[in-house]
Amino acid sequence: MNSFDSSPTLTAWRALLAVAVVFVMLATTGWTAVRQQRSDEPREIALTSWARGRIAGHALPDVGSPPYRLAHFFATLTARQQTALADRYPLVVGNLNGAPITLRYHANRQALKQARAAEEQRMHDTRLSPGGRHGALRRMERFRSMLAKDRHILAFDPSGKGHAAEVFGDLDRASRVSVVVPGVDTNLLTLERSGRKYSAPVGMAQSLYAAERAARPGTRTAVIAWADYTSPAGIGVDAALGRLARAGAVRLNALVDGLPGTSRVSLFCHSYGSVLCGVAAHDLPSRVTDIAVAGSPGMRVQRAEQLHTGARVWATRDQDDWIQDVPYLAVGGIGHGADPVDPEFGARVMSARGAIGHSGYFEPGTESLSNFAAIGVGAYGSVSCASGDGACHSGISGERDT
Repeated sequence: MNSFDSSPTLTAWRALLAVAVVFVMLATTGWTAVRQQRSDEPREIALTSWARGRIAGHALPDVGSPPYRLAHFFATLTARQQTALADRYPLVVGNLNGAPITLRYHANRQALKQARAAEEQRMHDTRLSPGGRHGALRRMERFRSMLAKDRHILAFDPSGKGHAAEVFGDLDRASRVSVVVPGVDTNLLTLERSGRKYSAPVGMAQSLYAAERAARPGTRTAVIAWADYTSPAGIGVDAALGRLARAGAVRLNALVDGLPGTSRVSLFCHSYGSVLCGVAAHDLPSRVTDIAVAGSPGMRVQRAEQLHTGARVWATRDQDDWIQDVPYLAVGGIGHGADPVDPEFGARVMSARGAIGHSGYFEPGTESLSNFAAIGVGAYGSVSCASGDGACHSGISGERDT
């Protein structure tokens, strides 16, 4: 379930599940502390300020309001008022589902500039250890990269290990939107990589966007690299449980709810991201037409029909992926259920020919990537089934319009 190609043994996973049982017992008896976001984190400070703020004599809306209400609020403001709010509360406006997309991009640029300046100060803070100053340097470099003129940051929060989301394409005009949901060890520092580019969220999304444009040049597409949730850190207890997937599912559904226009949406969920997508499935808006999982440890159900979604469910796994050695079970909340590529699960099983290892599904030239692109643009007849007999096309009467 991690973002690298290590191969934990079956024995190690059984040991992990045993540890998880102990963890759950402690948690349910109140012996473990609840981890909360610190009140001195940048976004928490910004939210407190926003709650007391006003514009044109009126209180600002609750950030937990539904996206359509937030969209209505911003529609009542002038362009100057919108920009003023984004400049004053960038960490709030930049993360509001329902706020105008271009305004969110602007707000997040402002937030990134502030975060970069803060890390530059920390780099020279002698009160920090050498490791702490080096960490500040790495974050500063990441923020500087994200500030490049051609980048469109849809979400940004530097608190803790950080969250972010980036858009490729024109989200306002797209008729087809794809959302890449990555797995464990997803944070600001792993948002992108220079080596093994296509194993990181940004590289995955860039690769999928290019493949979709090649598959159907006339289709208006956009792809979101969605690293806007707290993922498990490595193959630890959190990776065997659903707590972080449940919290992430709320955020994913809010993202989809707040997307502009009437675009159809496809989710491409890798590793632990597929756990999150499984939890989110029953609450997804009807505009989500497809959920595709790759290298999945399970979707926290035994059969696809238990996801209670109208979206088509697709699954793929290459023969070299170590995830196949993970016990596909669910006991007392531990483990994530049945194997999505098992025929009895009921997903549409696609070919992953060409993919190598757990993180190779978005590599250019692989059948997994070309299949994702076909799904993303609605060209279902172009999907290569794992069985080679076209079984994964069953029940699809025709390609959706673009």
